[in-house]
Amino acid sequence: MFNADKLMSFFQRGLAFDDFVQADPKAANWVSIRNSAALTGQQKLLLQGFTREMNVLVMSSLWCGDCVEQCPLLDVIASASDKINLKFIDRDACDELKNALVINAGNRVPIAIFMAEDYEFCAMYGDRTLSRYRNVASALNGACSTGLGTPPAEHTAQALQEWLNEFERIQLMLITSARLRKKHGEI
Repeated sequence: MFNADKLMSFFQRGLAFDDFVQADPKAANWVSIRNSAALTGQQKLLLQGFTREMNVLVMSSLWCGDCVEQCPLLDVIASASDKINLKFIDRDACDELKNALVINAGNRVPIAIFMAEDYEFCAMYGDRTLSRYRNVASALNGACSTGLGTPPAEHTAQALQEWLNEFERIQLMLITSARLRKKHGEI
């Protein structure tokens, strides 16, 4: 994986959700899914309780059905916490990042890179959550999702929870990090 300076440079090239989707009129589904996804009260409380800042860069593509169905959920999560800085970068606009984030010998999206406040690498997550894989496998027909339709509400809720679990895992990693605890005078 890249060092913190390199990750910071990629992050600085990223765009906020609204800026990322406005580049393509076909991205209306992204906004529709974001607007229809809702966090539960318990999920909101969890996110509001985050204490460590995290930077999250999502390599994505506007044309990708998996991105359409998952990336808006990341914006819903990030919007509920002032400790999450979320940006998106187009897979095809950054060959260096694309070539480094190969999964199963393929350039898959979305891939989220989770970083600490100082851009130190924490984790990479993607291209689909477990529930997305289960849903795709159960309807296996050799094609990936087009993102043209709206997924069933229960599928969206499952994917939202799974992404939230990863955000929580990284938050716990950050608050238990000896390096960050020392930096913040907690030990």
